[in-house]
Amino acid sequence: MSTVTQSAKPLHHRPPSLPRIDGPRPTEGIPFRRLGVVELRKQLDTRAGRWLLITIGLVVAAIVTIMLFVGGGAHGYEGYFGATALPLMLLVPIVGILAATAEWSQRTALTTFALEPRRRRVVLAKVAASLVAAAACLVVALVLAAIANLVAVEVRGADSPWSLSSGMLWGMALVLVLSLAQGVGFGLSLLNTPAAIVGYLVLPTAWSIVTGLVEQMRSVGEWLDIGAATEPLLEGAAMSARDWAQVGTSSLLWVVLPLAIGLWRVQRSEVK
Repeated sequence: MSTVTQSAKPLHHRPPSLPRIDGPRPTEGIPFRRLGVVELRKQLDTRAGRWLLITIGLVVAAIVTIMLFVGGGAHGYEGYFGATALPLMLLVPIVGILAATAEWSQRTALTTFALEPRRRRVVLAKVAASLVAAAACLVVALVLAAIANLVAVEVRGADSPWSLSSGMLWGMALVLVLSLAQGVGFGLSLLNTPAAIVGYLVLPTAWSIVTGLVEQMRSVGEWLDIGAATEPLLEGAAMSARDWAQVGTSSLLWVVLPLAIGLWRVQRSEVK
């Protein structure tokens, strides 16, 4: 019998060293402004986000076209502004949901949190990007309303005034910000795109229906129904102290709480 003995490999074998990269070494983290720009691009520079924006544009165009042929197009700048802003407030927050769940639904968490391990800053960048997107949507709504009213006056010959109350303008702006923040909050809380979209669209509506049908819960619904609480803002009506308090309490439930839960989950969820 013969025994074949193989030579053992060295225990302290080291791979060849890589050449040193010349140049200055970074001494600071990624600037927050750059994080915000990246998160803003995530809302727009994806196939789903791009097609959603195209769909929103088609919906707004259809609504404005119908309004031009109803009542001779004499709806006023304020009427066209409301018609263009409402679809944006309903659908644009879904773009925020897509950006909030990108790291978990598209498996980019390793890249994002490797470049910026401080997850709290990433969440804050998503919220800041949503505020910028809300401001951009408001400007777009104002421009589209102006174009529609101009067409109504010049083409249709309608007597359509150009007045726009400051209450309606700032009310629409506040509701748009709350809607986008709510969408981001649902996305961060659930970390799943389909579940977050369904939760954002269904849960507040279901709560509104339940509180409206059950008499014992109507008084609770007045303080925790964000749709009913923000309705006077959409109409540009004067807000009393009670109305503002109802906006605050309903926003705590449907905006602040999802954002807080989302921040907690993002900081503690395992990256896979």
